[in-house]
Amino acid sequence: MTPVDVRRAVPAEASAVSRVLAEAIRASYTDHLAEATLLRMIGEQCSLPRIRAEIGIPGGTPGWLGWLVAVTADGTVVGAVAGGVPSSETGEVYSLCTAPAHRRGRIGSQLLSAATDQQKTHRARRQAISVRSPDDPLLPFLRHHGFQLQDPQPEQDDTLRCLRDL
Repeated sequence: MTPVDVRRAVPAEASAVSRVLAEAIRASYTDHLAEATLLRMIGEQCSLPRIRAEIGIPGGTPGWLGWLVAVTADGTVVGAVAGGVPSSETGEVYSLCTAPAHRRGRIGSQLLSAATDQQKTHRARRQAISVRSPDDPLLPFLRHHGFQLQDPQPEQDDTLRCLRDL
């Protein structure tokens, strides 16, 4: 297990967050998504200008709490989580990733725990995260942490919701 410090991301770490997120998406979804879908997902979620702007405005918009990073002793970003509390009493995890070489080292659990603590301070009593399908590779991790897959909702195009009580 690699020891990490979980803390708020700083603007200079935007490219590292983008890189780790892209690596995690590739490692997790290459066998689950068509190439075009995978590339679109990476393009949308790993956009450096978007991540740079989001790191620069934690708490700057209603419900947005920002990016947290997991950093090794040598300063390497090996994981990240973004979230907020967009609606009354429900926290949302928008993104959660661990660098593929550091998976199964409790980094994802530490990031989720830090995001949860942050959301609880903003009165969240539930937490949600979206997944792509009932066989999403993130589901075993989420179930381990008490999330339950919800019935599909018509307004959610290609995602499913997982919820847990805090």
